[in-house]
Amino acid sequence: MSEAAKWYVIHTYSGYENKVAQNIEKVVENRKLHDLIQEVRVPTEMVTEITDGKTKEIERKTYPGYVLLKMVVTDDSWYVVRNTRGCTGFVGPASEPTPLSDEEVKQLFGIEVSSIEVNFKEGDHVRISGTAMDGFVGVVQSINLDDKTVDVLVSMFGRETPTTLPINQVVLVED
Repeated sequence: MSEAAKWYVIHTYSGYENKVAQNIEKVVENRKLHDLIQEVRVPTEMVTEITDGKTKEIERKTYPGYVLLKMVVTDDSWYVVRNTRGCTGFVGPASEPTPLSDEEVKQLFGIEVSSIEVNFKEGDHVRISGTAMDGFVGVVQSINLDDKTVDVLVSMFGRETPTTLPINQVVLVED
């Protein structure tokens, strides 16, 4: 092939990203199209989710409804992608395959981003657990996701006392 493979984005039905990727990989394998469709990816990221003081790592789709393909666009490769069940077409003007720029590819694959989600916000009442102040209730003043800490204003012995705690040591108090 004289043409170099480039990265393209295809749109899928939401929730069908993995199935579309598997179907394309299966067709590539069966028809021996490895030189045309070189790589299929569903972009995901690892997210730390904290609920009720418990921390768990989950994998979440970065771009729901989209699959990335490294391919050479020919009639054969275009046909395979376009006729895959669950695929609605290429992302681009009039569903024409438009390659990603080098900058977009670097942004998508060069940096691994991990984020944290918490189920409380500033102003919420939280209960402290797993520390010497176990059981005390306070109000969230600020959340620092970079340091994975939360500043809480706790009422102790009639005084408001600010304290900084790890995020996994506070639990949202349900009203």
